[in-house]
Amino acid sequence: MTPKLFRVILMVSDIDRAARFYETVLGMAGRRISPGRHYFNCDGTILACFDPRADGDAMAPRPTPEHVYFAVDDLEAAYEAVRKAGGALSDDEIHGPMGKIVTRPWGERSFYADDPFGNPICFVDRGTMFTGE
Repeated sequence: MTPKLFRVILMVSDIDRAARFYETVLGMAGRRISPGRHYFNCDGTILACFDPRADGDAMAPRPTPEHVYFAVDDLEAAYEAVRKAGGALSDDEIHGPMGKIVTRPWGERSFYADDPFGNPICFVDRGTMFTGE
């Protein structure tokens, strides 16, 4: 049996701010699961924003070190939503300017940013997704 990836957790320090950011960026309300968890169903995989302190945990939130990738139908709209919501477009240069919509050497049109909590995110035009197949 092939495993199914069903949840990705991004730690945040303000669950209400995270919910507003991802609601704007993803274009959906999501659902508050607990005082420190807000879930977004991204085509069968849950993006879980998790504020450990709001859930009563002692650990401090820390950003994930690697990008979380979202495939979208309208890349330009996603770019504007990230800007509007207060995301930080990447200043890095890897395979072109990462914070701009560019076609990467492997054929994907994408841009890279960080959410307000330092979690690296990337948006890819669904029609250009490279899945390795």
